[in-house]
Amino acid sequence: MKSVVAFLLVGMLILCTELPAGSAWSCPPVRITCALHNPPNRCLTDWGCPRYKKCCQSFCGKRCISRPSPFPI
Repeated sequence: MKSVVAFLLVGMLILCTELPAGSAWSCPPVRITCALHNPPNRCLTDWGCPRYKKCCQSFCGKRCISRPSPFPI
Protein backbone atom coordinates (compact mmCIF):
# COMPACT_ATOMS: atom_id res chain seq x y z
CA MET A 1 0.00 0.00 0.00
CA LYS A 2 2.82 2.43 0.84
CA SER A 3 4.52 1.75 -2.48
CA VAL A 4 1.31 2.56 -4.37
CA VAL A 5 0.96 5.89 -2.56
CA ALA A 6 4.61 6.70 -3.19
CA PHE A 7 4.21 5.82 -6.88
CA LEU A 8 1.17 8.09 -7.19
CA LEU A 9 2.96 10.98 -5.48
CA VAL A 10 5.95 10.66 -7.78
CA GLY A 11 3.65 10.57 -10.80
CA MET A 12 1.85 13.72 -9.66
CA LEU A 13 5.16 15.51 -9.12
CA ILE A 14 6.31 14.60 -12.62
CA LEU A 15 3.05 15.89 -14.13
CA CYS A 16 3.23 19.15 -12.17
CA THR A 17 6.78 19.86 -13.27
CA GLU A 18 6.02 19.25 -16.95
CA LEU A 19 2.87 21.39 -17.16
CA PRO A 20 3.43 24.96 -18.38
CA ALA A 21 3.05 27.53 -15.64
CA GLY A 22 0.94 30.61 -16.38
CA SER A 23 0.66 31.57 -20.00
CA ALA A 24 2.48 30.38 -23.10
CA TRP A 25 4.36 33.66 -23.64
CA SER A 26 6.81 35.54 -21.48
CA CYS A 27 7.45 39.21 -20.90
CA PRO A 28 9.69 41.03 -23.37
CA PRO A 29 13.14 42.11 -22.15
CA VAL A 30 13.50 45.63 -20.79
CA ARG A 31 16.32 47.52 -22.47
CA ILE A 32 15.88 50.95 -20.86
CA THR A 33 15.86 51.52 -17.10
CA CYS A 34 13.91 54.13 -15.19
CA ALA A 35 15.64 56.95 -13.33
CA LEU A 36 13.11 56.81 -10.47
CA HIS A 37 14.29 55.04 -7.33
CA ASN A 38 10.92 53.36 -6.68
CA PRO A 39 8.80 53.52 -9.86
CA PRO A 40 5.02 53.05 -9.54
CA ASN A 41 3.53 49.69 -10.47
CA ARG A 42 0.20 49.50 -12.29
CA CYS A 43 -0.06 45.78 -11.48
CA LEU A 44 1.62 43.26 -9.19
CA THR A 45 0.70 39.91 -10.74
CA ASP A 46 -1.02 38.59 -13.87
CA TRP A 47 -4.24 38.27 -11.86
CA GLY A 48 -4.38 42.08 -11.64
CA CYS A 49 -4.53 42.44 -15.43
CA PRO A 50 -7.45 42.14 -17.84
CA ARG A 51 -7.91 38.92 -19.77
CA TYR A 52 -5.18 38.09 -22.33
CA LYS A 53 -2.77 40.57 -20.75
CA LYS A 54 0.23 39.92 -18.53
CA CYS A 55 1.87 41.94 -15.75
CA CYS A 56 5.39 42.68 -16.99
CA GLN A 57 8.28 44.89 -16.00
CA SER A 58 8.35 47.95 -18.23
CA PHE A 59 11.04 50.60 -18.44
CA CYS A 60 9.52 52.28 -15.38
CA GLY A 61 7.52 49.95 -13.10
CA LYS A 62 5.23 47.03 -13.87
CA ARG A 63 2.22 47.31 -16.19
CA CYS A 64 -0.26 45.09 -18.04
CA ILE A 65 0.79 44.40 -21.61
CA SER A 66 -0.78 42.51 -24.51
CA ARG A 67 0.94 39.60 -26.19
CA PRO A 68 3.59 40.88 -28.58
CA SER A 69 2.87 40.30 -32.27
CA PRO A 70 4.79 37.36 -33.73
CA PHE A 71 5.81 39.37 -36.79
CA PRO A 72 7.45 42.78 -36.32
CA ILE A 73 5.89 45.53 -38.40
